[in-house]
Amino acid sequence: MALPVEEWRLYAARRWAELEPVLRERLAAASLHDTLRLGCGLLRPEAVAVLRRLCRRAPAGKEPAAARFYREEGNRLFGRRHYGTAVRLYSQAASHEPPGSPEVSVCFANRSAALFHLRCFEVCLEDIARAESHGYPDRLLPKVLLRKAECLLCLGRLQDAADALSVVENKIAMDGIMTSPTHQALLKKLSQLKIKIHEKESCPEPARETCGDVQRRSEIWEENDSISGASSSLSLNFDIERGRHLVASQDILPGQSLLKEEAFVSVLCPGESRLLQDSSETVWDTRVTNADLYCHRCLRQLLASVPCRGCSYAKYCSQSCADMAWEQYHRTECSLGALLLTLGVFCHVALRTVLLAGFAEVSRLVEWSHDDDKDLHNPEARCKHLSEAPDTRAGTRSIPGCNDNGQYQSSYQAVFNLLPHAEKHSPEHKFLCMLSVVAICKQLQEAGLEAAVLNQESSEKWSKPKTCEKTSGELSPELKTMAEAMLRHVLQLQCNAQAITVMQESGSGDSAVVNKKLVRLATAFFPVLSLLNHSCCPNISVSFSGTAATVRASQAIPSGQEIFHCYEMLCCSNEACAISVSRESLSRRLWDLQQQIKKALELLRDRKADQAIKMLLKCQMDAGNFLSPGHLLMGEMEDHLAQVYATLGKWQEAARHLERSIEIVEMHHGPSSVEMGHELFKLAQILFNGFAVSEALSTIQRAEEILSVHCGPQSTQIQELQEMKTCLSELPRSILQRT
Repeated sequence: MALPVEEWRLYAARRWAELEPVLRERLAAASLHDTLRLGCGLLRPEAVAVLRRLCRRAPAGKEPAAARFYREEGNRLFGRRHYGTAVRLYSQAASHEPPGSPEVSVCFANRSAALFHLRCFEVCLEDIARAESHGYPDRLLPKVLLRKAECLLCLGRLQDAADALSVVENKIAMDGIMTSPTHQALLKKLSQLKIKIHEKESCPEPARETCGDVQRRSEIWEENDSISGASSSLSLNFDIERGRHLVASQDILPGQSLLKEEAFVSVLCPGESRLLQDSSETVWDTRVTNADLYCHRCLRQLLASVPCRGCSYAKYCSQSCADMAWEQYHRTECSLGALLLTLGVFCHVALRTVLLAGFAEVSRLVEWSHDDDKDLHNPEARCKHLSEAPDTRAGTRSIPGCNDNGQYQSSYQAVFNLLPHAEKHSPEHKFLCMLSVVAICKQLQEAGLEAAVLNQESSEKWSKPKTCEKTSGELSPELKTMAEAMLRHVLQLQCNAQAITVMQESGSGDSAVVNKKLVRLATAFFPVLSLLNHSCCPNISVSFSGTAATVRASQAIPSGQEIFHCYEMLCCSNEACAISVSRESLSRRLWDLQQQIKKALELLRDRKADQAIKMLLKCQMDAGNFLSPGHLLMGEMEDHLAQVYATLGKWQEAARHLERSIEIVEMHHGPSSVEMGHELFKLAQILFNGFAVSEALSTIQRAEEILSVHCGPQSTQIQELQEMKTCLSELPRSILQRT
């Protein structure tokens, strides 16, 4: 959710309508600085009360009742051998327990047991160490230490396993004679492990041969002197019509890497919101969202998360990531979790951006912008001035965002100089954004976090937010400066936000065909990537690994041609779809249709494939009454039908529907697009499972050609395609002749 929740948007719209016409006119024409000056006092107590009520629907604090619920659910699922689900539930329980408590240590120990059954031995060992460091009860320790020894044994670390067993033996000896059934079981397990270690030491496993060819060849890469992270095959240009843009300075081949950039800032999108209703009864949600699946700092996929010390929302892949996030920004954000979830990802990105930049740099650039405020209202004048500069390092130095050496770096200065297009936003939208950032800054001030925001207090001194002595409600000059920068960033994000995307499996995981879709994982600022102008016919493709973006040429780009990026994930290019109905009516019908499709997929997950087919076919008929045959949603339904038929093992029917989906994808995204590559990958799986050998081999070749350009030759999908091709080529000649 990029923007604030609907109730807050409606409140802001009402407040805007209630303002005096003169004040509305002044706010509509005001610079960002004057907007904050005029609007700071417009956040009334009633607005604060509205936000507090909305924040109760997005709880982010630690709740002992929630911890008990998730732990008991985890135990129940563990007993039913649903170990993966149990791991997630124990993670949820741990996120609600205070650090260093016996309760959180039990969560880690229980999770280690589930991880052991999943054969995730390294991660299991990490959880055992966490349980010990958080004060796991001494009487329960032998069982956990035996699990540690067994993990080490399974990993082939025999000496470490033997040492761990010695610790267990000493522990048992110190505790005295044990006669209970539980203690006898521990002794039996100890004896069995000692035998296993002896057997492994007597018959060591043969060492695996190493292949000299396994080393991956690194791409030839010559970095640009003027643009950080960019290839030397690009140059930074500027003119009145296009503003800042990148151009090929030499001929570029398909698949060639053009840019490798780490996000300046990124914020995980929480996924499907689980806002609670306004009621006294609390229902804890067991649904899994992005917030449970990915590290909130580096965006790596989570298996066993490390919880934040202060809130239940933020989760990390390691203690190192948790500590770095705390030091850089989360010690300030932590107590604002519910407010940030309520006000949306754009406000969260804006806050984190200024926290990462630091007050000194933010203040310097905000003051500089006051001298340069005329450019917000007359950008053409600035463009004309800049375009007159010669195409030299001196000319590059005058391009906004470049440093004194004429270099464009992935820095806060580059982020700050991205255009907010303040004059193009509606006055109502700017008012909503202004109220939202002022609400965040007032909360920071009231929570006593101003010193941390202004980098005047170290994290070692910070323990809990302190109540602020200031009660006037007026923001300090420093926080007004931060609020102005945040308002600028929220407006910038409308045009410059980059979605960090990831391919996620959808549907049941036991299907013969892995159905994946591209989903938005996070919203980020990539200053260099933002130099690329939008085109519906891009000549590059962007892929992500964690918070890093890699840009590759998706086609041959001759020297002198501009580099274009498509910023829209999904859009219908056929305007005929909306001719006969209003936009509101179309949106409502589309929403209803998507809900029906969602129900059909739920039927598929419940193994009711026949009912799912009937519902999807009905959806197709309904959609045909108001959508064109080439609408992306029509292709999506064909894709879902292919998934259902593949589940039933009806490979020919599945292939027929998927081929229709591919036609629509090609129409919208082009024959060499990454979307086309993903669809061909699915078709290759279906043809492979249906033993349609010749068709499968030709489809594999097409998919390989496309995906190697967009994702690189070492991507997991390319490797899977190569495995399918090898398997098909090794089939007996008699089968190959029949197909």
